[in-house]
Amino acid sequence: MGLVGSRVLEAGTIFAGVAFLLSVVTLRQAGAGADALIIGRTQVIMYDRMFLIGQSFMPAVNDLLLGFLLYQSRLVPRGLSLIGLIGGMLLITGDVAVLFGLIGQHAASTSLFAIPVALFEFSLGIWLVIKGLRLPVVSY
Repeated sequence: MGLVGSRVLEAGTIFAGVAFLLSVVTLRQAGAGADALIIGRTQVIMYDRMFLIGQSFMPAVNDLLLGFLLYQSRLVPRGLSLIGLIGGMLLITGDVAVLFGLIGQHAASTSLFAIPVALFEFSLGIWLVIKGLRLPVVSY
């Protein structure tokens, strides 16, 4: 249930970020002058923060939850679930570094923190398509 709730929260933050961008577009189309410049810049900053939470931090939380569930249940190889656990922690570390201004949000080094998470999600998808889950054998 935690994974489902986390995914719903991720989707909600993505929608909130889109709303910030749409409000900037609306200001531009309405022909708002220099008075709206501060509002527009604030909306863009809010979008950047919402992007950091919704499309970077929440996937890390999701991968931690999914990696833990898969590790405990042994439905996939343990090495695969460990990639998710390690990748989630690395991405959270990168997000905290961005949040405190240690690295830039759009810097090339920031994407290095996301590589293990991407590797986990891509390899999990491929594993599930090719091999499927390791279901326990039930005997009656």
